[in-house]
Amino acid sequence: MNAIGLVECKNVSKGIVVTDEMLKSAGITLLSSGAICPGKYVTIVGGELSAIRASVDRAKIVAEDGLIDTFVIGNLGKNVLEAVSGSIEVKKKRSLGIIETFTAASAIEAADAAVKSGYVELIEVRLARGMGGKCFVTLTGDVSDVRAAVDAGALLASEKGMLINTEVIANPHEELWDSIL
Repeated sequence: MNAIGLVECKNVSKGIVVTDEMLKSAGITLLSSGAICPGKYVTIVGGELSAIRASVDRAKIVAEDGLIDTFVIGNLGKNVLEAVSGSIEVKKKRSLGIIETFTAASAIEAADAAVKSGYVELIEVRLARGMGGKCFVTLTGDVSDVRAAVDAGALLASEKGMLINTEVIANPHEELWDSIL
């Protein structure tokens, strides 16, 4: 699998229909599909780049005015999917970077841009569960690398009008790390 695509819909029923059409339109693999807050629906698919593009293009047609956001990424950055699933074990706690966005698509894109811009380790990509539709990315590394990664992710999200805020904490308190990890 060399590419992933994401489609975010305004409501669950439209999201289910869109997911079905995506799966029928191209030779892709369903990586994740489900409801997120506040009643949105996100589908992530993987496969060959051309098949992913075709499925996301089909989703845009089927979703009509129910579409919130989409993306296609050809070479996903290291551990981005693992960060979305929350299965990353942080080896070394250093500075902490946070990128907060309005959509799941923009959070994953920001995480991808962040890991491609510096020597950082993703901690988590939290997708709108229990947060009123907001999403965030957390990462760690040396403070200069974290700042560069946060800036890269923030730039991408802000270009789409989806950036809420960013923060970099040079030396987080141990109790904060305990609550994050």
